[in-house]
Amino acid sequence: MNEIKIFSPATVANVSCGFDVLGFCLDSIGDDMVVRKTSKKGIHITKIEGYDLPFEAEKNVAGVSALALIEDANPDCGFEIEIYKNIKPGSGVGSSSASAAGSVFAINELLGKPYNKTQLTYFAMKGEALASQSEHADNIAPALFGGFTLVKSVKPNVEVLEIPTPDNLYATIIHPQIEIKTAEARAILPKQVNLNDAITQWANVGSLVHALHTNNYQLIKRSLHDAIVEPHRSKLIPFYNAVKSAALQSGALGTGISGSGPSIFSLCEGLDAAKAVEMAIKEVYQTTDIQFDIYVSKINAKGMKILNN
Repeated sequence: MNEIKIFSPATVANVSCGFDVLGFCLDSIGDDMVVRKTSKKGIHITKIEGYDLPFEAEKNVAGVSALALIEDANPDCGFEIEIYKNIKPGSGVGSSSASAAGSVFAINELLGKPYNKTQLTYFAMKGEALASQSEHADNIAPALFGGFTLVKSVKPNVEVLEIPTPDNLYATIIHPQIEIKTAEARAILPKQVNLNDAITQWANVGSLVHALHTNNYQLIKRSLHDAIVEPHRSKLIPFYNAVKSAALQSGALGTGISGSGPSIFSLCEGLDAAKAVEMAIKEVYQTTDIQFDIYVSKINAKGMKILNN
């Protein structure tokens, strides 16, 4: 195989209580990428559609992660990358991680799969760090593994745990058309946290993981609370509290900030509930002058998709 086309999915990170460790994969939002072998060694980004991003490999997250992989693999060929960018940068649903994870996934396929998903996560983190100034994998891991993931560690070794996804779990995402840069959203967070808040937070993480394993939707609802990050980051998102209130009143299990924002996610039991939440939060933003997009997606249990061979 000399060429591959893939779908690299959008993702939701943090999932309220799981800052920097929890994430899940979306099914209806993502980028397309085409990667092909070339006789000219190195990484060459030849086409970008959708958004204005750098073509220089060392300045593009897809290029940086790909360079990390080929430095280790040392293949006797190079690779051309085409990026069809459907996830807006700075949207909070893993735009940079879709590029970073997509390039290494595709190259790994073309090389005959010498690396496993954990190793690919390591390479993709190098690209993610270009966008956010820190190596974290809570968006990358669900894109590569699918479903829900928990990043046990990134140093000294990457360890990703796959968490079961209840069959009837859906996400409704609203993306206000404003930009919040990940690095800026991290800068406003406190360096120290209250012990009682920390206890609440890790109890919620543990109970959410248990709820996902046991298909306990009511426990999911009681676990999706963020005592540490949301109080600070929600101030960056216009009408956040109104959206959250409308979603919960319409039947959402829980609502929180997707990644660093501005997108807001709601987890719902069933498609009907997800669509009811969609209508409710749409009404909130229709009263404002802010443009927005809304998506309803089943949780994507597979992650990356090969669109052709």
